[in-house]
Amino acid sequence: MNDRTCIVTRRQAEADELIRFVVGPDSAVVPDIKRNLPGRGCWVTADRLHIEKAAAKNLFARAFKAQVTVPVDLGGMVDGLLSRSALGMLGLARKAGAVVLGAAKVEGAVRDGQALLVLHAAEASDDGVRKIGQARRATVHLGGPAILAYKLFSEAELSLALGGTNVIHAAVLAQDAGLAVEKRVVALDRYRGGTPNDLAMLAAVADEDDAAEDME
Repeated sequence: MNDRTCIVTRRQAEADELIRFVVGPDSAVVPDIKRNLPGRGCWVTADRLHIEKAAAKNLFARAFKAQVTVPVDLGGMVDGLLSRSALGMLGLARKAGAVVLGAAKVEGAVRDGQALLVLHAAEASDDGVRKIGQARRATVHLGGPAILAYKLFSEAELSLALGGTNVIHAAVLAQDAGLAVEKRVVALDRYRGGTPNDLAMLAAVADEDDAAEDME
């Protein structure tokens, strides 16, 4: 079993693109999100589809060359671990002053280029998301950074993590603590299938700007 080779696709990848698993003392397969648990490990592409495929096809037993027990909802277990990791780091970033809350402050952080990423609660209104989206597009048009937005958590989850009430919109700022949040948010987003529409929208804005420059 090659190091950092997905047991489903057999493709090698960087550690951040995979999730490591080990076998616990009770012969159960254990997700090693932090990649620091002892013992022989195997790797699976870091999205729910591949992890559930590995479980369904008994690939963990083949990889470990042993009889192992796979948790019934291994995909959900990994989702919960990634979610808690992201929310925990988000709380630390808030204490470090690397998070702003509220639609007006989020929009301001986007327009002045301070925002690294935006978080919308699942309950966020279409109008609120649209206004911040307009600010994100305007920032790209003006040559600023492409600031992605994610809708991964509920209002209750964001409020609990950030020590506020009714947290609907938040911006993570481009600071060291913010970079740590970004890494975990991106991992969770990728695990849940990614945000292709968001990426396509920003790519379209960049293409429009390139076309306008070519015509000048």
